Amino acid sequence: MQIANYIAIDEFCSSWNIEISFINSLQKTGLIEVVIVNETACVDVSQLQQLEKCIRFYYELDINLEGIETIMHLLVRMNNMQNDINDLRNKLRLFERSET
Repeated sequence: MQIANYIAIDEFCSSWNIEISFINSLQKTGLIEVVIVNETACVDVSQLQQLEKCIRFYYELDINLEGIETIMHLLVRMNNMQNDINDLRNKLRLFERSET
């Protein structure tokens, strides 16, 4: 486990001016994963984009945790459907090329 891939939660919260309890709540709902590195609670940098979305939903749009959980679930579903559409378009292009 590389330490460079993790950000300490207390540092992250102080730079974003948010409560550590909010991060703990996100962890409890399963929206982010918190790991312990050298006895410090940290978040993987690959989760920063999702974490920042959650922060904006909660603090800027005043959406509660249940709403954030629903929105994130729908965004994942929408992304999966978009990937499926792209796959189908690619298959259709291959089919159209083989007919000509």
